[in-house]
Amino acid sequence: MLKLHFAPNSRASRISWLLEELELPYELNMMSFHPKDPKSDEHRARHPLGRVPVLDDGDVSIYESGAIVEYILERHKNGGLKPSVDSPEFPMYLQWFHYCEGMVMPPVNTIVVHTLLLPPERRDETVLGQAKRLLTKAWEPVEAALEGKDYLIGDFSGADIMLGHAAFMSKRLGRTS
Repeated sequence: MLKLHFAPNSRASRISWLLEELELPYELNMMSFHPKDPKSDEHRARHPLGRVPVLDDGDVSIYESGAIVEYILERHKNGGLKPSVDSPEFPMYLQWFHYCEGMVMPPVNTIVVHTLLLPPERRDETVLGQAKRLLTKAWEPVEAALEGKDYLIGDFSGADIMLGHAAFMSKRLGRTS
């Protein structure tokens, strides 16, 4: 059985969402997300930084949410959530699958650091303002791609799951559109 090492409000939500969509049975190991909480040696053997998500699948242990999504879609079943490599949707699937981590999540991460993680005296309002502007700009192509439709490439896909967490975090940090 699959085992997901999970913390609330983390990228691990992508994995639990995917597993639920595909109706794959899994065990959930709830972990603390706070960076100051010590991580066990056992968990550091799974992820050298002690982070989540990590998915255990028999002898395989894999981390990084995008890699785990791809692994599940290739190894277990994709439930139509990934177009075939020769389909016309495949290039756009790849683009949007990776867009959220490359363009949306970097400013989200900066906002989290400068509003939640750093002590108030170390927070930089200039950096925070730049990150908020970058986040707004990063969402513009997504909004354009979704104009008049529900999903990024036609049908619901792994790309939507990847972007879903970024949308959740963006909204949680104050993005309104």
